[in-house]
Amino acid sequence: MLVLDGIDSFYGSSQALFGVSLEVGEGEVVGLLGRNGMGKTTTVHSIFGLVVPKRGRIAYRGHALERRPSHEIARHGLGLVPEGRHVFSLLTVEENLIATARPRPNGPSPWDLAKVYDLFPRLGERRNQLGSRLSGGEQQMLAIGRALMTNPELLILDEATEGLAPLIRDEIWTCLGRLKESGHAILVIDKHIERLAQVADRHYILEKGQVVWSGPSADLLANPSLKHRYLGV
Repeated sequence: MLVLDGIDSFYGSSQALFGVSLEVGEGEVVGLLGRNGMGKTTTVHSIFGLVVPKRGRIAYRGHALERRPSHEIARHGLGLVPEGRHVFSLLTVEENLIATARPRPNGPSPWDLAKVYDLFPRLGERRNQLGSRLSGGEQQMLAIGRALMTNPELLILDEATEGLAPLIRDEIWTCLGRLKESGHAILVIDKHIERLAQVADRHYILEKGQVVWSGPSADLLANPSLKHRYLGV
């Protein structure tokens, strides 16, 4: 589905990504790992055109994405749950969800309000509350629901459970497990390696803007030195 091949991205004259290559296939859940500042968010921003790569290729189902505006990229079937959630604070939960809704009539089992409320019953209970009145965990649920309302074929989550209480993290992981079971392709950034490995099929590790390791979850969990060298604080 998604292919990045040799991506070099910059902020001004400072290079942030050095030849990053990765792939996400149909129905796969892929983890993107690394310490803070190693290029994970820049990779996501490069996919969505928020940072324009100077070199390399980004393709989704064979369609070139590099140098396209973000709204065109989203229309190809990519949905983003950004770091920091960025819900619309002066809109209600339901207004947040409706604001991004984009039906895909040819897609299987399209996402609508009823399906989002089934996935996150708490959002249904708070449908008339303003985004600013939600807890951090509820805002993350809303950010995921908002992305799903665009009916994406590939969902990308930047820091899926950052700063959330353990019980809320469990709800998010349960949600991602359900999405995987339904056949959604997902690219996810998160620091909770053991929980991510239970959901993800494969992983890429970034170090100083470069992919330094890739492989399946079993290999990651079986190699403590990888976590110590590239993921430890």
